Amino acid sequence: MTGGTTAAPAGTVTFDFRVLSPRDRYKLMIGAIVPRPIALVTTVDPEGRVNAAPFSFFNCLSHDPPILALGVENHPDMSFKDTAGNIRLTEVFTVNIVSHAIAEAMHVCAVGFPAGTDELAEAGLTAVPGTVIAAPWIAEAPAAFECRRHTTLEIGKARQIILGEIVYAHFQAEVVDAERLRIDPSRLDAIARLGGSTCSTIRDRFEMPTPTLEDWMARKGGTEPA
Repeated sequence: MTGGTTAAPAGTVTFDFRVLSPRDRYKLMIGAIVPRPIALVTTVDPEGRVNAAPFSFFNCLSHDPPILALGVENHPDMSFKDTAGNIRLTEVFTVNIVSHAIAEAMHVCAVGFPAGTDELAEAGLTAVPGTVIAAPWIAEAPAAFECRRHTTLEIGKARQIILGEIVYAHFQAEVVDAERLRIDPSRLDAIARLGGSTCSTIRDRFEMPTPTLEDWMARKGGTEPA
C-alpha cells in the first residue's frame, strides 16, 4: 500500500479512507461526487448586517418536511464562519440558486473579505428583504428558498451539517409554470460544482423515464406484458 492506495481487480484503484488525510479524502470526494448544486446562502447577524457565501456541499433531502442541507466548514482555528455563526444566532438563512448569469457574482461572494463586509454589494447583487424570515433573498437568483434552521449536526471539529426547513420560496416568473408547478431547467440555467475550480452548466440534458416493472419484464423477455 502506498499513500492509502492498493491495486484491486484489474483496472481498479482503491483508497482506504481510514488512512487518508482529510485533504486527500476531500479531493477524491469532490472530484467524483458531481455535479453538486451551488447554494449562495444569505444570512444576517443579530445587528441585521447581511452576509453572502457560496456552498457546494449542498442539496435537498426531503419534501415532507421540505428540508435543505448545507455542509459548512469552520475556519482553520475551528471558529465559525459568518454563515454558521449567523444561523446559530438567528436560526434563519436563505438559499439562492446560482444561475450561469450570476456565476461570476457568486464567485465574488467567496472572496475572504473582512467580517462585516457586504458581499452582495461587492458582487453587484440585490438583497430583497425576506418575506417571513430576516435573511434576504437575491433578486438576480432564479430561485430562492427562505429557511428556518431545523437541525444542526456537529459531525466534527471542522464542519457542521445544517438542515433548514423551507418556509417560503421565490422564483423568477419565466422559470416556473405557476399553475403546473413545473420548473423550466433552461430558464433556471443553474450551474454546478465539479472538482477543484471547475464548474458546469445543466444545458446538456436528456430524458430517461423510470421504466415500470411491466415494461422492464417485457424488455427483458422480449415480449409484451400480458
